[in-house]
Amino acid sequence: MRLTALLPVRSCLLLVVVSVCVQQVHGVWPLPQQLHQSADRGCLSPQRFSFTYGRDSAAQTGCSVLDAAFKRYFSIIFPDFTKGSGLLMCENQSNRLSVKTGGCDGYPDEDSDESYNLSVSEGQAVLRSVTVWGALRGLESFSQLVYQDDYGSYFINKTEIVDFPRFAFRGLLLDTSRHYLPLHAILKTLDAMAYSKFNVFHWHIVDDPSFPYQSRTFPDLSNKGAFHPFTHIYTQSDVMRVIEHARMRGIRVVPEFDSPGHTQSWGKGQPGLLTPCYKGGVPSGSFGPVDPTIDTTYKFMESLLKEVKFVFPDSYVHLGGDEVSFACWQSNPNVRKFMEKMGFGKDFTKLESFYMESIMNMTAALNRTSIVWQDVFDYHERIPQDTVLEIWKGEKYQAELSRMTQAGHRVLLSAPWYINHISYGQDWRNSYAVQPQNFSGTEEQKKLVIGGEVAMWGEYVDATNLTPRLWPRACAAAERLWSNEEKTLNADLAFPRLEEFRCELLRRGIQAEPLFVGHCKHEYDGL
Repeated sequence: MRLTALLPVRSCLLLVVVSVCVQQVHGVWPLPQQLHQSADRGCLSPQRFSFTYGRDSAAQTGCSVLDAAFKRYFSIIFPDFTKGSGLLMCENQSNRLSVKTGGCDGYPDEDSDESYNLSVSEGQAVLRSVTVWGALRGLESFSQLVYQDDYGSYFINKTEIVDFPRFAFRGLLLDTSRHYLPLHAILKTLDAMAYSKFNVFHWHIVDDPSFPYQSRTFPDLSNKGAFHPFTHIYTQSDVMRVIEHARMRGIRVVPEFDSPGHTQSWGKGQPGLLTPCYKGGVPSGSFGPVDPTIDTTYKFMESLLKEVKFVFPDSYVHLGGDEVSFACWQSNPNVRKFMEKMGFGKDFTKLESFYMESIMNMTAALNRTSIVWQDVFDYHERIPQDTVLEIWKGEKYQAELSRMTQAGHRVLLSAPWYINHISYGQDWRNSYAVQPQNFSGTEEQKKLVIGGEVAMWGEYVDATNLTPRLWPRACAAAERLWSNEEKTLNADLAFPRLEEFRCELLRRGIQAEPLFVGHCKHEYDGL
């Protein structure tokens, strides 16, 4: 259920009693819009620390999102806590959270308000937000403010935060076709996304190499198209688990079923879907993209998209539309006849346009918003106005931003954040330097850039190297998409905070790679 026009959520996280002057002040990643800290600090006692709901709260015990978050963040805030550990004791601490309107059983969506205010003062901390999703972001910031001294006691500095995301769509793409990613790797990625305040998991679930999604309607797609029909698939319960794990962290799950290209694995379980390629006037035995000239293709796609709507609750679905090779279509006599009949001449971009327009109309009829790769726009297709366009080609993406927004479309930027590409040194600085709204256009055009996403394509990535390749490099884009740009232009100033956050990720069990020479107080203990 969508939460809108809510009165402030109040979460009182009372913490302190002792105030001492110290020089150490701890940061938050991504940087809040407004952050004021003093050197005054107060101690926290895990024995007396608790989260409770305010009396005036519509959300009470039983609110799934916040109940789980309280337990999760208690363990994150006090990772070393065991009863009777002899840690410094503070006075009683009362920690209340009030939500004026419910919504604990719903899903985050494109209109979710993630803003929050956090005030940490002597004797108490108060978290206010409009929705439960904003409360999650505030809890994350609060957790990053807590630190330990050399004797194991917990402290937090006096802090005032006013915060909200710069962009509504802050995504991370995982490719589970080129290499199968086991469920635990996806769930751990969702955890790390929440720590960095990403809010969209773009699940590029199928592609040419394999079709691991186990379809209810077309079970042969995974039976014949997955690397293995039992060990390398995502069952319906797996998908539900991912969606629920994401929901509890305020993360949307947007699936991608890319066509008409990138569909070789589809053809294994759906005969007649792909275009037969010809050589010398006879079939060569190989197949190309989806065949856009026959009715059965559209019946199949309509059935598949209906299932996708049923399984994935998000209002967005990614339809792909990129990198379609026209060679097979050109070789097929039936396709050429269809082109002539439709008046397309020899312009195969018109054929792809015909196909994509049909698929986007199907999606609209299912009350879903389409995301497509930039190729669809570049081919001048008749695109429904509410379609979201995603820029993936690295060169001249500023010019593409200008053209797309001038046409009135909402746009996502991923071109500069293909972090599956790696290089020696601190390549996170390149991601940090990206300015998504730095292009020629009006202020209204720039508002049409709704965000962007980090892409981790899977040609050379599986569960063995996914986490260290992602983190903390993805954190640079996370801050660019959340924080005020003018306050985060200097990578040198960001480095100490990112270095500290990387150490925090290690302590939370995320195998984040080093940024440079150095050490963490708590090194990764999973090896």
